[in-house]
Amino acid sequence: MTRSSLVVAGRRAVLEAVRAGLATEVLVARGARSTAALRDVLQASRRAGVTAREVDRSELDALARDHHGVAARARMREPVGERELATREYGPQDLVVVLDGIEDPQNLGAAARSAEAAGATLLVLRTHRAAAVTAAAIRASAGALLHLPVARVANVPRALERLKEAGFVVIGLDETSPVGVFGAEPPDGRVAVVVGSEGQGLSRLTRRTCDLLVALPMRGRVGSLNASAALAALLYAFVLPHRPGGGH
Repeated sequence: MTRSSLVVAGRRAVLEAVRAGLATEVLVARGARSTAALRDVLQASRRAGVTAREVDRSELDALARDHHGVAARARMREPVGERELATREYGPQDLVVVLDGIEDPQNLGAAARSAEAAGATLLVLRTHRAAAVTAAAIRASAGALLHLPVARVANVPRALERLKEAGFVVIGLDETSPVGVFGAEPPDGRVAVVVGSEGQGLSRLTRRTCDLLVALPMRGRVGSLNASAALAALLYAFVLPHRPGGGH
């Protein structure tokens, strides 16, 4: 099922909208410079049977900022409901990424890009006081949000309990944890990774719901990484190297 459409701007994001089967129309500015990226968009559109048409640049300007000559109208998938988290069909090594209150669309997009690159099968977001899946977030994700199923939940701790019911071990990234990523053994099987908000980190109840809390070593003068960078570090330094095929 799908919900209302939005406009996706930028050549990379438009290409991924086409590849994901969500683009309904591609709009190209008249006189746009023919680059390899634009040719990839047009070729993918032809293969997918998506109409691509030229429009005045002013029409694109009215639809999106920083479009660089191309945009697409895209359908968005209906988000996964909280109750579905316990009943979805998961693989034995599935990875779920949970964002506990990230508010910056750019950070959301960057986190989604890392999650999708690491092979996550689901991204869980809060419905309140958190960034939504918008055109800006999609662009920041380089289109990864168009490929990654998204669940929107009102209560993150309750959602984590539902994932536990489905056999997930929940790992929270917490800079106050005495256990570092190089001093803990990551679990086998289904894993859910939780990262907190940019300023506050994990909420108290979310922290209590996690099965394991780990911290990233900070050896420089800056005390912490931003949320999306911390997620990428956790995935690639702690989770993936110990999973089948993760070291290759």
